[in-house]
Amino acid sequence: MCGVAGIVKFDSGISPQRASLKRMCDSLSHRGPDDEGQIVYGQAGLGHRRLSIIDIEAGHQPMSNNTGKCWISYNGELYNFKELRSDLEAEGCEFRTRSDTEVVLRCYEVYGDSFLGRLQGMFAFAIWDGDSDKLIIARDRLGIKPFYYQITDSEIIFASEIKGVLAAKRTKPAFNKEVLPEYLANGFVSGDRTFFVGIKKLLPGRMLTWSKESGLEEQRYWDAPTNTENTRRSINTLARDLRHRLADSVRSHLMSEVPLGVFLSGGLDSSGLAAIVTSMRTEPLCTFSVGFEEQGFSELDYARSVAEAIGSNHRDVVISSSDFFGVLPSLIWHEDEPIAFPSSIPLYFLSKLAGQYVKVVITGEGADELFLGYNRYRVAEMNTRLGKAWVACVPAVIREKVRRLIPRLPRKAKRIAERSFLARNNGIRDTYFENFSVFPESLRNRVLSSEIDYKEDPHGLAMKIYSDTEGTVLNKMMHADIETYLVELLMKQDQMSMAASIETRVPFLDHEFVEYAVRLPDRFKIRWWRTKAVLREAFRDLIPKEILTRKKMGFPVPVGEWLRTKHWKIIEDFVISRRAMERGLFDPEVLTQLAEDHRTGKENHGDRLWLLVGLEIWQRIYIDGETALTVGTRTEEAA
Repeated sequence: MCGVAGIVKFDSGISPQRASLKRMCDSLSHRGPDDEGQIVYGQAGLGHRRLSIIDIEAGHQPMSNNTGKCWISYNGELYNFKELRSDLEAEGCEFRTRSDTEVVLRCYEVYGDSFLGRLQGMFAFAIWDGDSDKLIIARDRLGIKPFYYQITDSEIIFASEIKGVLAAKRTKPAFNKEVLPEYLANGFVSGDRTFFVGIKKLLPGRMLTWSKESGLEEQRYWDAPTNTENTRRSINTLARDLRHRLADSVRSHLMSEVPLGVFLSGGLDSSGLAAIVTSMRTEPLCTFSVGFEEQGFSELDYARSVAEAIGSNHRDVVISSSDFFGVLPSLIWHEDEPIAFPSSIPLYFLSKLAGQYVKVVITGEGADELFLGYNRYRVAEMNTRLGKAWVACVPAVIREKVRRLIPRLPRKAKRIAERSFLARNNGIRDTYFENFSVFPESLRNRVLSSEIDYKEDPHGLAMKIYSDTEGTVLNKMMHADIETYLVELLMKQDQMSMAASIETRVPFLDHEFVEYAVRLPDRFKIRWWRTKAVLREAFRDLIPKEILTRKKMGFPVPVGEWLRTKHWKIIEDFVISRRAMERGLFDPEVLTQLAEDHRTGKENHGDRLWLLVGLEIWQRIYIDGETALTVGTRTEEAA
């Protein structure tokens, strides 16, 4: 993959400084170690760092058209670029390279702003049209590739990562504290906001343009269909059709002039993809897995079983808690924001392993959302259905008595009841979005400092998407997650793989396959309480039976146990230290009690403490100006 950077001045008489572009590109060197370039053309400057995948010799960027007046800096892979090139040649276009980048640029020249609808792939890019003094920046439909920007009074600054925008040095980094409740609730920030004041992310399926005549304009060029297919086909017929369509997507994603492999977790999605890729190759496939020393948190045996079944050249890596926390500060620097998911860290080690052998990997991201693979979908749908009956049939006074009895139940029964319709019958916000919050609302309200006024609903965007979507409860939840949770997962995958300078590809998220999958009725996705039913049927003769029937683990990380025992000092240094408390974000008493309850085993606050550790490390790096190399070793006394 690559790194994009650029500056466009609003005054046509002023040109960007090359030194600023160079700093921005240097900050993205991990995204493109093979080549770099910067150009200044009038009021626009574009920069690029290149990871060479296609047309290795002639694909230098930024790239211009034949007249030298239209320039592009491009990050992505266009899987239908050969077909588009043929169409463009029929229109009279002549090409100087074999790259997909030139095809994107020529598509814009020939088809204008409507060209995005013709692109099939993952991308984030900027085009400067010198003929009309117009900037076009765009991001792919699902958000596979990231893009960030900052608008000042005099310019727009943009890059593939936030650190690229910061490298322009227009403002001092400042914490956007308004996002804190959403971070505590979900672990990440949805929508176009970031943790930095004034820096936004371009949302998936959007194009942002600027010209002197029209100013800034944003338009959405794609949205996943929300209507469900009305079909009488059997699940076996649908499974055959699905497999055929997925194979077409996989085939297009194998396009590469460099070695390619597959991330193999041992779960359903990656195992099925690895089997499909194997069927399309003559030589053995390279597969890669990661696990932990703690056996209850490792899927390596399953991955090795699949690798043996498909005959791949398999390699895996086992990481320790010291490995994990040792790289945490540097990976927070890479991700630009606090890391939402502990699984990001093993993903980095997996990418680093794969980078020793291949330059491109196939992954199974997206299948859980498209085929309702998370257990929370079943739980929320059941609670919604039973909750309606509970409210309709049971008098309010009895419901309230039952609710008051829940805190007195034994610990395990209490935990289950607290997440059920018995305690949560106030609609989908309660039974789905709030029910699976990291910090539930009552704890959020207590832990956040009373000196800071937070008014926005942390589930506001997800709730809006849910409400605006047609169909069943499951269909609505799926669409809300595709536009929020999945975008964060894709950012994690991009940043962690880019930290190791390799490219990841996601065949499940080919937009045509997505348009097909989201319209499949719920009954083919959750069937007899089993998730991903039609996908399991599609993979039935491809992968071992134990993989088809095994319980989903979801890439677990024993971070809670580590923070309770041998890495408790991390909590002392980054959560309950004087330095952390003096930021004034949280109530010191509540925070101290939360940490102590976790240490003694009274409660499991592992996921919550993880968010707090990441937030403090992020602040020390990006707000306080420490380096990733020193932040992990600074003591409270040294601070």
